Amino acid sequence: MGRNIRAQRIGRGSPRFIASKHRRYEVGYPSSLINSGDLTYAVVRDIVHDPARGAPVALVGHDGSEFAVPAVEGMHVGQLVEMGSGAKASSGNIVPVGKLPEGTVVSVVERVPGDGGKLVRSSGGYAVVMAQVGDRTVLRMPSKKDVEVPARSLAMVGVVAGGGRTEKPFLKAGAKHHLMRARHRYWPKSRGVAMVPAVHPFGGGSHKRIGRPETVKRTTPPGRKVGLIAARRSGRRKR
Repeated sequence: MGRNIRAQRIGRGSPRFIASKHRRYEVGYPSSLINSGDLTYAVVRDIVHDPARGAPVALVGHDGSEFAVPAVEGMHVGQLVEMGSGAKASSGNIVPVGKLPEGTVVSVVERVPGDGGKLVRSSGGYAVVMAQVGDRTVLRMPSKKDVEVPARSLAMVGVVAGGGRTEKPFLKAGAKHHLMRARHRYWPKSRGVAMVPAVHPFGGGSHKRIGRPETVKRTTPPGRKVGLIAARRSGRRKR
């Protein structure tokens, strides 16, 4: 008998695949900002590194407490951050998207008011306010798709810092090793076709091809559920 394939071991969630929580920052806006009034102020106390993400994290002090958000370009320690519907549309301020003019660049956007900001948080990422439609705001996401969010959703004005991070090559395997270890990613990954049949469904044979269709059903048992799972289509797209 073979052993559990890699997808099964990852899904089980053993310590080998679980990301550690030490030195990690839970980023997002506090729930107190939802009903904080027209205008409140906060101060950027520090900008720190988070090993779990590529963007630096800004620690913002507000009402005797502190919350963490991905820093935007130009943010600095001691900066006064305006928050609320009366805040200006300047870099670093936290404003409801419904109060921003079209063309404003935003990040750390709330999909639902009060969720703390779940959209556009990666380094160098930004969304653009495209239109205000009643109580909804249309945003152009980094994927070039348009998404509607409630006008009450909070967003930070500006581009997330750390842009261009992926353009720098790692140069050596050790640098990639330390990055993946900090994020608890499975690395390096071996190809399924390079394995033996006892370890992976794609393995075996004196060739480096699967030898059968890569698509599998949604109801496929875990030991064979690899490849294109429940694919709607396969092959080259017809023009």
